[in-house]
Amino acid sequence: MALRFLAMLLLAMAFLPAPSRATSTPAYQSRAEQLLRILGGPGGEEDFFAPLFLDAVPIDRWRAIAAGLRTEHGRPVALGAVRTESATAGQVEIRYERATIGFTLVVAPQSPHRVIGLHIVGARTANDSLDKVMADIVALPGTAAFAAARLTDAGPQWLRTHRPDAQMATGSSFKLFILAELARAVTARERRWNDVIPLGPKSFSGRLLTWPDKAPMTLHSLATAMIAESDNSASDTLLRALGRDRVDAMLATTGHADANKALPLLATAEAFALKMPANADLRQRYEAASPEARRVLLREAESRLTAASVDVGSVAEVPTAIDSIEWFASPQDMVGLLDWLRFHGGDALPILAVNPGIAPADAKRWRYLGYKGGSEPGVMAMNFLLQARNGGWYAVSGSWNNPAARVDEARFVALMTRALNLLAD
Repeated sequence: MALRFLAMLLLAMAFLPAPSRATSTPAYQSRAEQLLRILGGPGGEEDFFAPLFLDAVPIDRWRAIAAGLRTEHGRPVALGAVRTESATAGQVEIRYERATIGFTLVVAPQSPHRVIGLHIVGARTANDSLDKVMADIVALPGTAAFAAARLTDAGPQWLRTHRPDAQMATGSSFKLFILAELARAVTARERRWNDVIPLGPKSFSGRLLTWPDKAPMTLHSLATAMIAESDNSASDTLLRALGRDRVDAMLATTGHADANKALPLLATAEAFALKMPANADLRQRYEAASPEARRVLLREAESRLTAASVDVGSVAEVPTAIDSIEWFASPQDMVGLLDWLRFHGGDALPILAVNPGIAPADAKRWRYLGYKGGSEPGVMAMNFLLQARNGGWYAVSGSWNNPAARVDEARFVALMTRALNLLAD
């Protein structure tokens, strides 16, 4: 729980809508004022926090969290707004030197009203701008690419870009192409969302890995697991059921600029298997082949490219062949795909909105937020389809690759969240 608390402190980047106001009691107001001191330095935690809280977040862990906030945002200097929902719960803003951070604060109803609940619900960086976000993206180690666009009937209007046409490893972002082909097939009445097919073949990561083999599942359920949970068994099942050729064709339909690098789209089990040292011979042949020759190789080596033959530990710790055995797209390609889904996605759009990819407080700043990303050692990608409160549509896509080291996923989420919040404003 302490680690989850720390993650929320570091990753949440905007405020929840203000709760309905209630009269702040003297006890609640006093604890809100004391929070400024508790965040400012060690000491007094046992008088401030209830034993229930300290069981979950021990004092030394709390002090490390508070110190991390001071390192990132400067000293806490003043108490801001205090908004209460009841006599014991509400939101408290603390003004740091470089940001204003909002916390939910819950105190015990019994005297001495110690704090039983505290976590961050957002941070506003002082004087932030899209230009500052772009500078931070450019400074990432390895390579990064980014594009933010306003979507119009005449096409995307680019707002900010950095290497927008660079073909980047994007991890599970490729599942958006599978979703798009499924949406196309449903619109063409070739498929129905409630069609039932057997689950399989299995792949790594996701709850469906442990489900019974050939369990009957609807296309809608598989698509939801593939997008909202990034379930690899669901995506491999759909890729096979829809047909790789049909899914590959969706790249041209949505305007992907480099099919030679991107095709064919690999099943997740195939990608894991090709990355394995034991299949180095297959990988070398695949890397040198044309898209059509790659398809032939995948058919010929089908028995070697299954989840059953993969040692996940051999490919899960360090970046492995992310420049060759991957799913490639540029931010411009992903914006084109998201724009296609905006017009043609139909019932796929609610599926995209199940998991917003960022803190709920940030997602609520938008009327609609659809998301799919991807990550593995050395790879991080995030793709958003957004509708603003005024009805305008946007797409934001970013990727970060580093073949030499794992990327800092929390850092990238924070950067992308800052960009979204600035666009929402």
